[in-house]
Amino acid sequence: MLPGMFQAPASRPGRVSCRAMSAGERVRAAARTGRRPTLFAVTLPACLAVGVLGLFWPETIVQAGTLGTRFAFEALDWFFMATVTGFVVLAAWLAFGRDGNLRLGDDPPEFSTGSWLAMLFAAGMGTGLVFWGAAEPLMHFAGAPGAEPRTAAAARHAFVWTSFHWGLHAWGVYCIGALTLAYFAFRHDAPYLPGAPIRIAFGGPWVRPVASFGDTIAVLAIALGVAGSLAMGTQQIRTGLHVVAGADAQSWVLSAGILVALVTSYMLSAATGLKRGIKWLSNGNIVLAILLMTFLLAVGPTTFMLRSFFTSIGDYVSEMPRLSLDLHPHVAEKSWFEGWTLTYFIWWIAWAPFVGVFIARISKGRTIRDFVLGVLAAPTGFTLLWFGIFGGTALHEEMYGAGGLADAATIDVTRSLFALFDTLPMSNVLSVLAIGLVFVFLVTSVDSATFVLGMLTSEGSLEPPSSKKVAWGVTLGLLGGALTLAGDFEVVRACAVLGAIPFTFIMILQAVALVRSILGARRAAAAGDPEGPSAGPRPHG
Repeated sequence: MLPGMFQAPASRPGRVSCRAMSAGERVRAAARTGRRPTLFAVTLPACLAVGVLGLFWPETIVQAGTLGTRFAFEALDWFFMATVTGFVVLAAWLAFGRDGNLRLGDDPPEFSTGSWLAMLFAAGMGTGLVFWGAAEPLMHFAGAPGAEPRTAAAARHAFVWTSFHWGLHAWGVYCIGALTLAYFAFRHDAPYLPGAPIRIAFGGPWVRPVASFGDTIAVLAIALGVAGSLAMGTQQIRTGLHVVAGADAQSWVLSAGILVALVTSYMLSAATGLKRGIKWLSNGNIVLAILLMTFLLAVGPTTFMLRSFFTSIGDYVSEMPRLSLDLHPHVAEKSWFEGWTLTYFIWWIAWAPFVGVFIARISKGRTIRDFVLGVLAAPTGFTLLWFGIFGGTALHEEMYGAGGLADAATIDVTRSLFALFDTLPMSNVLSVLAIGLVFVFLVTSVDSATFVLGMLTSEGSLEPPSSKKVAWGVTLGLLGGALTLAGDFEVVRACAVLGAIPFTFIMILQAVALVRSILGARRAAAAGDPEGPSAGPRPHG
C-alpha cells in the first residue's frame, strides 16, 4: 500500500484553501503551478526522437523492448492476466451493482447511441479487425494449443482463442480506463488527464509525481501505438494495391504516397471537429464494414459461418473462466501464450490511454450501466460476428476447399485477407472495398488520436486548439513513416511493451480511485448529502 493512499493530507499554512474550488479546478491549478515544462513541450520532442531512432537505429529500441518483454513475460505474466481479468470483473460489478444508475453528467447524451457505438468501435479496433479477420483464425487453426493442428477440433478452438483475445478482456481494459476518466470529468469537472483521478482521489507526496508520470507515459503510448497501427495499415494497403493493380509491394515511393494521402485525409477531417469529421467517418466505417460482411455472408458458406458464429459464442462463454486463469506453464504452450495472449493483453493496455480518453469524451450523459454495457457487449458481439464471417469463410476454404490459406497467412499476414478474396466471386471488388475500409479506419483512428493528444497536452481541454492537433497530426505521420520505412515491426511491439508495463500500474490506481469515489458518493447520499465529498481526500499540493 502506498503511503498516504487512504489518509487525507495535512493542510499547508499560507495556501488558499482547496475547498472553495471544484475538484477539476484544483487539478488544473496544480497542473499550472511550478516551473516544469508543459506536457506538450516534453512529449512532442520525445516522440520525434523515438521516430528518428526507429528509422536509423531500430535495433536500439528492439533491444530495450526485448528486455522489457522478457521481464513482463517471465516475471509478470500472472500480474497482467490478473489485472486484465480484474477489469472485466470490476466492469460487471459496476454495471449490475447498485451504482449502475449513476449518470455521467447532468446533460443528455451528446451523440445518438448508433453514432456513439460507431465512434468508440472505430477508435478501438477497426483497423485490427480488417488486418486479422481472416488471418488469426487461420493461424490458430495451424498451430494453437488445445487441439491437434489442422483438424475440426482445431478449427473450433481457433474461434475460442480469437474471441478470448478480442472480446471482453480487451474491451474491459478500455471500459475501465474510459469510465474512470468520464466519471471524474462529468461528475467532478476534472480534466481528461490519466493522472487527474489520482490527483483528486488520493493524498500524499507521491501523488503529483505519479500522476504526472501517468500523463506523460499515456501521451507517449498513444503516439507510438497509433503510429504503429498507421505503419501496419500502410503495409496492408500497399499489399492490396499490389494484388489489385500490380503495384510494387516493396516500393518506398508507394508507401510514401499512401502515407501522404492518409495524413492529408485525417488532417482535413481533424479540421472539421469531433461532431462532424470523426462522427461522419465512424458512421461510414460501420456502413462499409457491414456491406463487406453482408456480401461475404451472401456469397460464402453462409450456413457454416452462422454455425461457427453461434458455436463460438457458447465455446467462448464456457471456456473464458478457465482461459482467464491459465498461464500455460508447459514450455511449448507458454511460448505460444506469450507470443499471442500476453502480447494482445499488453497491447490493449498500451492503447487504453487513447481509446479511454476518446470514449470518455464522447460519453457524456450516459449512466454507468449504459456505458459499461455499450462498451463491453456491443463491440464484443460485433467482433465475434466479424470473425465468425471472415474466419468462418477462410476456415471453410481451408478445410473443404483448395486450402493453402493458413500457409499464406503464416508467410505474410498482410496477404491473408486478399488470398481469401481470391477464392470468392468479384474478388477485385472485395479487395478494393477492403482497401477503402482500411484507409477510412486508419483516417478515423489517427484523426481521433490527434484530437486526444491535443486534449491531453492542453491540460485535458474539451476542445484542444487546432495548432496542437496539427502538430500531433504531423508528428504521427512522421512516426508512421519512420516505422514503415524501417520495415521492422518489432520496433512497434517494443514501444508498446515499454509503455504498457508502467501504465498498468497507473490504470490500477485509476480503478481504485473510481471505486473509492463511487463508494464515497454512496455514503454521502446515505447520509443525506448528495453533494458530499465523494471524491475522497483533498489532493496533496
